[in-house]
Amino acid sequence: MKSYTLFGWLTFLSFLTSCAQENTPPIQTPTTIDYTYEMVVDGIDIPWGMAFISTDQLLVTEKSGVLYLVTKGVKKEVKGLPSIYVRGQGGLLDVALGPDFENTKRLFFTAAVNTEGGKGGNTALYSAILKDNVTLEDVNLLYKAVPNTKTAQHWGSRIVFDQEGHIFFTIGDRGNREVNPQDLSRDGGKVYRLNLDGSIPNDNPFVGQDNTKEAVYSYGHRNPQGMTVHPKTGVIWAHEHGPRGGDEINIIQAGNNYGWPEITYGINYSGTRITNKTRLPGMEQPYYYWVPSIAPSGMAFGSNAYPEWEGNLFVGSLHFEYLERLVIKNNTVVKREKILEDIGRVRNVVTGPDGLLYLGVEGKGILKIVPKG
Repeated sequence: MKSYTLFGWLTFLSFLTSCAQENTPPIQTPTTIDYTYEMVVDGIDIPWGMAFISTDQLLVTEKSGVLYLVTKGVKKEVKGLPSIYVRGQGGLLDVALGPDFENTKRLFFTAAVNTEGGKGGNTALYSAILKDNVTLEDVNLLYKAVPNTKTAQHWGSRIVFDQEGHIFFTIGDRGNREVNPQDLSRDGGKVYRLNLDGSIPNDNPFVGQDNTKEAVYSYGHRNPQGMTVHPKTGVIWAHEHGPRGGDEINIIQAGNNYGWPEITYGINYSGTRITNKTRLPGMEQPYYYWVPSIAPSGMAFGSNAYPEWEGNLFVGSLHFEYLERLVIKNNTVVKREKILEDIGRVRNVVTGPDGLLYLGVEGKGILKIVPKG
């Protein structure tokens, strides 16, 4: 637990007041609980990523560097991962089935790695073939951020696909906020887009520009650990950790600059200002932001398996240890609600093939939310 000076706390409280969103709904605890939860699999310390093969079978990443296949609640380690660099927030991160998985058994995963030797590591994207549900074969490195660094924080990383044969993934600013997020020649603080074979799409926004990372799709991000595709529009939504305050939800568009750290609704952990600017020309405003921070991780839209929740956005809170439900009407968050309060640090949330919400909870494992009745 950090300690803060009186000046730091007063500065922080003043900042909360000055940047509060108009009509921001307060977080609520529901008065009627018409759902419960069931444990799907336990004994996974930090369940970072989830990918469903079927209703009864899913892949789960453990940050320490283990990939599990879970079948009807029984987990079995899948062999064949590359060497994982485990440091701080880094390790084995997200996993996703490729759009052609049913025919090819191809999956994708992100991880902290060091492929060059020397010290440190950075986030990488891999593809692999899941052979007989027991091992990974044809493991291919598709993208590796550079340079390696021993910094322990802000690796990202989530994976989604669009309907046009592209894979999107995130890499955090790696703790180098003054350089990486706003510099298109450097990795970190970005959302990336590739073709499924790892090549760069010709219509990526920075293709052909000198001294740029052509895989970059958007920039000016801090540490995006939630990303999902809107079930109706197909638009990519992402959220990212702020510093002290200023966690953001952003709608990701090609070439956009989301401002970090030139604009932010957060402040330093010490209570001092990062900047006095929350808006600048050419930089996107967040769709929504939290002050104070909830430390968001994982994000999914609710399905009609929960009639009252269909179309709502669900975000895991590491800091406050609940799942947050955000009700959106007329393109505005009109209600916030705590789901499974005090359940533990919610690392991930996904919608399963049965339409139910599945949570990765640190120190517990994977659980699902089940409607009553």
